[in-house]
Amino acid sequence: RYSAPVTEAEQETTWTLAGPLGDGIRGFLVHLDEERGLSPHTLRAYTGDLTRFHAFLCRDFLGREPQEVEAGDVDTLAVRSFLAALHREGLGRRSQGRSLSAVKSFFRWCYRQGRVEANPAAPVRTPKHEKRLPRHLRPGEIEELLEAPQGDDPRSRRDRALMELLYSTGLRVGELVSLDWRDLDLSARTLRVVGKGSKERMVPFGRPAAAALRDRLEVREEERARADPADLSSGEEPVWLNNSGGRLSDRSVRRILDKHVEAAALAAGVHPHTLRHTFATHLLEEGADLRAIQELLGHASLSTTQRYTHLEVDRLLAVYRESHPRARRKRDPDREP
Repeated sequence: RYSAPVTEAEQETTWTLAGPLGDGIRGFLVHLDEERGLSPHTLRAYTGDLTRFHAFLCRDFLGREPQEVEAGDVDTLAVRSFLAALHREGLGRRSQGRSLSAVKSFFRWCYRQGRVEANPAAPVRTPKHEKRLPRHLRPGEIEELLEAPQGDDPRSRRDRALMELLYSTGLRVGELVSLDWRDLDLSARTLRVVGKGSKERMVPFGRPAAAALRDRLEVREEERARADPADLSSGEEPVWLNNSGGRLSDRSVRRILDKHVEAAALAAGVHPHTLRHTFATHLLEEGADLRAIQELLGHASLSTTQRYTHLEVDRLLAVYRESHPRARRKRDPDREP
């Protein structure tokens, strides 16, 4: 039985997925985990959204005990009411859309399983939200960030290599922390990573990242002495270790980045995904093909890549004005050439 953790942010009170509908939700989560291979982060999001929906349906909308509620009891009005409740709670449209997407996916699965005659969430339209361009760092900003870790101690060496590799490869933070030394080929400057959907891909990285990683190898034996015995016995040798010798976590990477963003005097709001987007944007600005960027990022769909990459309006205007015959500035004959 699936029992993924639910954070306090995802659910105000502890609510048990009990009864026929709760069992169905658990089965769906097992399907997402074992058959679709979704990441732990995505599974936690699905768990929180569907647990919240289950609680709303039983406690607030139907007023029944969970043991009395089945998937077939849910109609379109219930789904619309759930969305309205999220709005009253102050959730943004993006969060509302994510919750609705989870409910729609669950009932699509229920329909395929024969648990419902139709998907009650299908007619409900996703709330529109403003499309905001993800932030990226300009070349000068990324250089300042990469130079922020000062010193020759193991921690500074680790942080330099970590940020160099993030920017050089555009890895997701979960992919970064999962790396073992056997996944890296420093001579060829490539690495092997397993991304979303358990899809494996090869990603190249640049000379500065390779140099920073070689620098870390000098303290490898010292780190092995501090490493978690369970990692060593399993044959794993994590590239990134915390102070206790265990594998670095996603949250630790965010804290490391926060520290160096502050040291570099950059504006707040720079996260590991900012470096992933910076990687893609800088490639696009230098003329890289969008499909090549898609492969490097590990996106299944090209439309996803297009959301992660953009060109500034000023740059587009400059290219247009310099390139289009009807947009080029005519030279004033009265002015000096």
